[in-house]
Amino acid sequence: MALKILPNSDLERDTAAHGASDLWKSLGDDPAFEIRFSPLRKRLLVIHLTAAEEPIDPKLYINRGRGFREADAVSLSEARRFVITADVGSVGTICALRADPASFLTRFHFEIKAFSSAKSAEKHISQLLSTGDKAERIDLGKLPQHWTKLPKLRFGKRAPSLTIQYADANYRLAAELVAAPVSATAGHWLSVVVPVYNAPARYLDDLVRSFEMQGEQGTELILSDDGSTSSETRQWYAKRTEGTNVRIVLNDRNGGIAAATNAGLAHAQGQWVAFLDHDDVIAPHAFKLMRHTLEQNPDAGFLYTDELVVDDTLKPTGIMLKPAYDSVLLTGVNYINHFSVYRHNRLREIGYLRTGYDGSQDYDLLLRYLEGIPEERILHLPYPAYWWRRNGQTYSRKFMEAATANARKALTERFARQQQTIDVQGALTKTLHRVTFEPPRDWPKISIVIPSKDGFDLISRILHDVFEKTDYPNFEVLVIDNGSTKQEVLDLYERYRQTHPNFSAAVAPEAFNFSRSVNRGLSAATGDHFLILNNDVEVIEPGWLKEMVSCLAYDRTGIVGAKLLFANNKIQHAGVIIGFGGLAGHWYLNKPREFGGPMNRLHVRNTMTCVTGAVMLISGDCLRRIGVFDEENFAVAYNDVDYCLRAHKAGFRIIWTPFACLYHHESLSRGSDKSGERKKRFNQEKENLRRAHATQGFADRALNPAYSRDKSDPRILVPTKLFIPSMS
Repeated sequence: MALKILPNSDLERDTAAHGASDLWKSLGDDPAFEIRFSPLRKRLLVIHLTAAEEPIDPKLYINRGRGFREADAVSLSEARRFVITADVGSVGTICALRADPASFLTRFHFEIKAFSSAKSAEKHISQLLSTGDKAERIDLGKLPQHWTKLPKLRFGKRAPSLTIQYADANYRLAAELVAAPVSATAGHWLSVVVPVYNAPARYLDDLVRSFEMQGEQGTELILSDDGSTSSETRQWYAKRTEGTNVRIVLNDRNGGIAAATNAGLAHAQGQWVAFLDHDDVIAPHAFKLMRHTLEQNPDAGFLYTDELVVDDTLKPTGIMLKPAYDSVLLTGVNYINHFSVYRHNRLREIGYLRTGYDGSQDYDLLLRYLEGIPEERILHLPYPAYWWRRNGQTYSRKFMEAATANARKALTERFARQQQTIDVQGALTKTLHRVTFEPPRDWPKISIVIPSKDGFDLISRILHDVFEKTDYPNFEVLVIDNGSTKQEVLDLYERYRQTHPNFSAAVAPEAFNFSRSVNRGLSAATGDHFLILNNDVEVIEPGWLKEMVSCLAYDRTGIVGAKLLFANNKIQHAGVIIGFGGLAGHWYLNKPREFGGPMNRLHVRNTMTCVTGAVMLISGDCLRRIGVFDEENFAVAYNDVDYCLRAHKAGFRIIWTPFACLYHHESLSRGSDKSGERKKRFNQEKENLRRAHATQGFADRALNPAYSRDKSDPRILVPTKLFIPSMS
């Protein structure tokens, strides 16, 4: 355990005393040391405090989860020498102790050491007590260390981050969980295989300690060494006494991560297998939660968890909160990664890991493993089950170009196995992926339906952009006009009728009903697929429609939505989350155009439950199955949400793509719904949506359960109960 001693401004070292590195002097009346230690640490602290002048009056502050408070302080009577012991536990998120050596100006010696066992600590204490003046021995006992509160980082003045509050709450809830009886996971149920190469001893200590603390029977940790040359690593092996559930496999030569992992797999006995890197740490109670989930879902084929990102000292710096399984998102980024468990028999069937995919061997394995597994059998456990030590030393960080190329090779092969020819390019984040499908010999005909009325500047611009700035070769445009009276608009329609045989405009005076206008267009359309397009949209790049149509190549896709921007280049639409505000809402509204969101998800394609009807492509199969828009209940608002939910419930995939990007000058053609009859109608349509789809309790698979649903930019919520996924 690396102890950090942080003196406050009332303390400084006494450099005048040569050879006494532990001599300090107080400069004010509130000198204090903050003693910090890692979440995984040696259990016992021994503080040796000696006055250099007059007797001192130390005070120790014990953090009981609320920072350093006077109510939790231990004041000691004046004396010249103290030996103070404290049991901080071998793991915990209370990672600090405060020691105030004196309440006045003075000089003193301060020393602290950490010990793993009581025997080694007592040996050190005996040596201290046998030399020098009489010492007061103080035992603070077992200090709070459980995973319920965060240590205050600066003498209790700084509130804990939401990330660590979230992790702490999860670990506390997991500790309290009454796990399901063992049945499906009886016997050797889990093997954790870790390829090791020249790992620092402290990394291996942290990993093994975190494994041993799980306390779950039927598990094993296999460290498969890839021909390490580091004397530190090899000495660690020599000193390590193998237990029944911690095994070391020493390979003669360096064969790479895949070969080392496969060598470990050859020794694995578990029904399930998980993989970690040698610098990772297993979170408290991870095995308990994973086993409980598998017992609740005995037919599961795969399980993955969330990740707590930590620095080299295991201090939390971030969290990766993942959505439910999304095969489209997975083709853009390996968001699943660790901590995941695979059925061992299926791993054997696919031949374990393949060499030649260095830096992305786990991605290749994941793509091959998940092929053919029904999506309902792929479970996401939203629990921060492992700590990813993000230190920049992994292969994929040091050799990103090769790792990216290997990931794209694995993707290309994955689609080839499904008889789909693709190319893979960089996404909006260049190291992520954009799958480009082989263009069809003949692009399908798209019927573009544009509801409109008057608004010459809007309708003239979108018609110009569709006909002149869009490179799609096969489409028709149907403008459904509910009563334009401006002659310039009517003349515009006539010019397009004369010059573009694939254009039509039907003008019929009536009250605005977006769904009715769409349905009239759909009934007259002759295309293979159908694009609903607002008249207040502006084209930015010519390939937008080809991109949307290409997304129909993903399995089961019925609807595709685009990335939409306000005129100021802030995000207007990056997908719609069901349940926001008890109804539905756009997420990451008004974020910068380049905003990537969690795990840079907004830089690649995603499966969503809903996309906006402002630019919505509907496949012919979906329209024939789902039918038309609901004119009665959703005349103006939430008609797109209703339609997407009907398609979602029928099993169609809905995709949002950032590679079709347009401007949306939202509602410029219609006005506000916040007053008069419009407000009354809007409120009624809200109620219709709640009644039809129970949106208030809807759990959108695109959003991790940890995120709030009260605003466009969701925040992390500290949980009050665990979320256990279910296949039902």
